[in-house]
Amino acid sequence: MTKDWKGKPRDLFRLRGATGHSDHSREYLDYYATEPLATELLLKLEQFDKNIWECACGQGHISEVLVKNNYNVRSTDLVDRGYGQGGIDFIKEKDLWDGDIITNPPYRYAHEFIEHALKVVTDGHKIAMFLRITFLEGKKRRKLYNKYPPKLIYVASTRLKFSLGGKFNEMPESAACYAWFIWEKGFTGVTQLKWFN
Repeated sequence: MTKDWKGKPRDLFRLRGATGHSDHSREYLDYYATEPLATELLLKLEQFDKNIWECACGQGHISEVLVKNNYNVRSTDLVDRGYGQGGIDFIKEKDLWDGDIITNPPYRYAHEFIEHALKVVTDGHKIAMFLRITFLEGKKRRKLYNKYPPKLIYVASTRLKFSLGGKFNEMPESAACYAWFIWEKGFTGVTQLKWFN
């Protein structure tokens, strides 16, 4: 029996759109830097409070775009990656935050990040999470959406890049589709779906 596939393993993952498969090990604590363009595009879509908490800041790729756009940014992360304040476990933070939250959370903890963000922000403030479109799936997540419907979901029409070390020019196009999920504390209406880029 002969092989009928002549491509590379990564090509097969990309062809299948298999976002959970890779030809290398997952990064520790699911850290994948977000291409700054994703945040630049978000700021063209939504207005935010002057005070923003980037609670999974990594090396500062989201935070730096926010700072350049004159936001007051609190940058924290569980791991000290040389940017912001390391050693801060967002899920355990108890103080209320009188501002908005914008982040690309570790995917395996995204559900917990969303629920906790909705606890710590004050009424009327926004939470913007950059997540795979597949985050819409699942019975557990449906319960989350029933309780806390996102106000808006902006689906990326073209693929944005992620990197293990912020070297976006060296990365191929992602196999996964991503979206900005926007919650507003206290919102109980119907979620709107829009597209960008």
